[in-house]
Amino acid sequence: MNGGLLVAGTTSDAGKSVVTAGICRWLARQGVKVAPFKAQNMSLNSFVTREGAEIGRAQAMQAQACRVEPTAHMNPVLLKPGGERSSQVVLLGRPVGEMSARGYHGGRQARLLGTVLDSLAELRATYDAVICEGAGSPAEINLRRTDIVNMGIARGAGLPVLVVGDIDRGGVFASFFGTVALLAPEDQALVAGFLVNKFRGDVSLLEPGLEMLHGLTGRRTYGVLPFRHGLGIDEEDGLRVSLRGTVRESVVAPPVGEDVLRVAVCAVPLMSNFTDVDALAAEPGVVVRFVDRPEELSDADLVVVPGTRGTVRALEWLRERGLADTIVRRVAEERPVLGICGGFQLLGEHIEDEVESRAGRVDGLGLLPVRVRFAREKTLTRPVGEALGERVEGYEIHHGVAEVAGGDPFLDGCRVGQTWGTHWHGSLESDGFRRAFLREVAAAAGRRFVPAPDTSFAALREEQLDRLGDLIEHHADTDALWRLIESGAPQGLPFIPPGAPA
Repeated sequence: MNGGLLVAGTTSDAGKSVVTAGICRWLARQGVKVAPFKAQNMSLNSFVTREGAEIGRAQAMQAQACRVEPTAHMNPVLLKPGGERSSQVVLLGRPVGEMSARGYHGGRQARLLGTVLDSLAELRATYDAVICEGAGSPAEINLRRTDIVNMGIARGAGLPVLVVGDIDRGGVFASFFGTVALLAPEDQALVAGFLVNKFRGDVSLLEPGLEMLHGLTGRRTYGVLPFRHGLGIDEEDGLRVSLRGTVRESVVAPPVGEDVLRVAVCAVPLMSNFTDVDALAAEPGVVVRFVDRPEELSDADLVVVPGTRGTVRALEWLRERGLADTIVRRVAEERPVLGICGGFQLLGEHIEDEVESRAGRVDGLGLLPVRVRFAREKTLTRPVGEALGERVEGYEIHHGVAEVAGGDPFLDGCRVGQTWGTHWHGSLESDGFRRAFLREVAAAAGRRFVPAPDTSFAALREEQLDRLGDLIEHHADTDALWRLIESGAPQGLPFIPPGAPA
């Protein structure tokens, strides 16, 4: 078997990432050697592979659904926004420069089609099946000429296309029909059919509409997935703590101790890898919320300043909103603050930045004895170490180089009193370390909070991925889906006018 499939969507957030991960886990459970692929991803949530390549977090989680190690070929192009009009371009895991949206779509993107097709071919030569995820909608006719992630990759590799629609938003039949009708004949020939996502109620009431859709388009519906809370995997762009809703959607486990622990995460601009706090949210008795006002920090037992693609901009934002003064007061009162990556950098004495913001020397909050200099080369590593007597694993993605001039060692950063700073993303996913850290926070906050002794973040993730696999196995026509992956789009699919404009 050397099969493939492109999971496209009628809109952004239609459920492409979830469906891709679910199909991957379903195939892996059938003994199929499967890999995920997304030609081009735009996200500030990224991950570092074992060979030191940066890819989107969603593709790393999809690789976990496949039970394989993620590689750069699974996400050859990653765009990391630095503002509304420009992004850092990461090619095969390495940054190659900043580019405006106009410059990227004006020519650079089209030149990358060969690169992404080569990566897909590499995966297809290695795996039995490759499940590809599109981006946005394939019917974005203004971008079709330079498209490398939807119909561009489908046509280039001869992939059948499954279009996912979110019926909970409404208008799903019009979205399905319109998506096909706005594609060129050559693209329409690859669109095999549809998958309805987030349906509530009696499926029999939907069936007449699906039959009419088949009559109008000549394309079948491969499944109707029911609405389920918290099925998202690691987010690309949203502000959702995914595991909280996913593994505890019906009954939230009560605190083990007498108190809950309240965590406030500063919602800084260009926030990156906010998935770091998923591990906190998965703990019984820990309440995580994102905040943007000083008064929202008042009852927090722990304040987290997360990573950001704009450290200097985030620092200015904290000062403008009064959050910086509140954090400084917290530190003076020995109340816990944790800075991660960019959040760690802005807690230091000063920042020398001629790379990211080009602002030169900027004073930090002065809460940790750290000086930061931005290097043009990005640090991309998977460190392993020890903190609070526990083994810790993490990953680093940053241009800032920190010179630590005091305090107690803490991973690659330092700790002064109850102020902690590190570049390590993902450290809180190490169960023993997370429990030890939360015990320290609870003691400093005067809370009778006790971490649950048996919470396994890795097990919760596996449970989440299995739920996605169950969704496909129980609610999609898996026999038809298998034939589609193995044999491609059915022959003779009708053309739906008007097609793409000239």
